[in-house]
Amino acid sequence: MSSCTVAISSSPVFSPSSSSASVCSPKASSPRLFWLKKSSGLIKALSGAGDSSPILKRKRPPRLNIPVFCAEEKKAPEGAPEEAVEVEGDGYSVCCKRGRRDAMEDRYSAAVGIQGDSKQAFFGIFDGHGGAKAAEFASENLDRNIIDELNRRGDHSSIELAVKSGYLTTDSDFLKTDVRGGACCVTALITGGNLVVSNAGDCRAVSSKNGVAEALTSDHRPSREDERERIEMSGGFVECRKGVWRVLGSLAVSRAIGDQYLKQWVTAEPETKVVKLDPEYEFLLLASDGLWDKVSNQEAIDIARPFCIDVEEPQPLSACRRLVDLSVSRGSADDISVMLIQLWRFH
Repeated sequence: MSSCTVAISSSPVFSPSSSSASVCSPKASSPRLFWLKKSSGLIKALSGAGDSSPILKRKRPPRLNIPVFCAEEKKAPEGAPEEAVEVEGDGYSVCCKRGRRDAMEDRYSAAVGIQGDSKQAFFGIFDGHGGAKAAEFASENLDRNIIDELNRRGDHSSIELAVKSGYLTTDSDFLKTDVRGGACCVTALITGGNLVVSNAGDCRAVSSKNGVAEALTSDHRPSREDERERIEMSGGFVECRKGVWRVLGSLAVSRAIGDQYLKQWVTAEPETKVVKLDPEYEFLLLASDGLWDKVSNQEAIDIARPFCIDVEEPQPLSACRRLVDLSVSRGSADDISVMLIQLWRFH
């Protein structure tokens, strides 16, 4: 099992509580970073306005004093060389490029041949914020927690509950460490002939189904209507600051592992989609928002597919590299992490 660490950033996920508000559109977005940890050791990754009626107006809870360190940004010295990580594994490839920060906060993990079955695998990208600890913890524990729960239940019909339990257990265990920060997660579990994709946060999974992009996850951001309603029903509020919708004016994602100071509103419960792994599913892209903020779902599939399908020698790593470079060329200041999983390998 390999595990990768990479940090991502540009428009910070955290904003200090003293930030001034600004006008936002309902679909504002944010970005992020990375490191790599292989079994042999660590590798530095380069890689409402609404009705003003007093009946409808909701009273906001007291503003939390989010520690200022959550918003600090350390920028790499001018002229510092860009760092990047490229890894090819059994059935997957990863390319990560560091953005303008010098602190890598994200991780990835990959485990192929779970319990001796070459058709079982687990992959994940973990996008840290407020430090790398949550992403590192999730990359080292989430796969095991999910597999343990699946084995305990012994019933693949309840796989969504097993994944949910694995996410929540990982979150609970991390909160016990009393370490600040959080991590967005997107994971893909291949087991029993099924592809099980889950996410908490704004990392995204997109599959190529006969060349057509199919988003298997939906980003969890405070601008999403159902997420905003969930937060408000829990006594919180969503506010726009510096062009980005944020939970309590602070965090730009509405689900994540960690973030104990916002845990009442920022849940680690994932959304999960299970699809039958048939030949129509060619490959899967897992990536941080450093990619998706600059490249559309279909565009990413169109760029990656020629490197993977109908060629004598597939070059999935080149596909990952091309996507990363495209995002950079379009002005991404985030760390960008892209993982391509060759689904045909697990049919």
